[in-house]
This record gives sequence, structure tokens and C-alpha cells, in this order.
Amino acid sequence: MPLTLAQTGQINAVKRIGGKEEVRRFLNSLGLVEGSEVMLVSQNQGNVIIKVKESRVAISREMANKIMI
Repeated sequence: MPLTLAQTGQINAVKRIGGKEEVRRFLNSLGLVEGSEVMLVSQNQGNVIIKVKESRVAISREMANKIMI
């Protein structure tokens, strides 16, 4: 299921990252790779705040939909 459907505050493992190569490369630079842990911190309007490797990052909802957990 996409990350946008996860419960807020729950830690999930990344199973797959879809999308174009440039999107996957960007998410990889944030530490989002298959097997890594990610937590959905909050969602509002078009943005999603996630926690990856002790850092909080804001990404678009569209990008978050490419992250499968």
C-alpha cells in the first residue's frame, strides 16, 4: 500500500519505490531505499511530512504515493 494510507506515527518498512528514475534518485538521497524504515508524521493538503533516519522531510503527496510499504 502507498505511504499516504499509513497511520500517522506508525513505523513502516519501505517495500518498493516507484516512479521515474529522477524521483527514485531523489528519494534515495533522502535515505528512502527498499528495506529502510519510514514514519508518516503528518499529512496536510498536498504535502506529507515523513521521518527518515532521524530527519523530518516534507514531500508532495504525489511523491509519497510512489513509496510502497
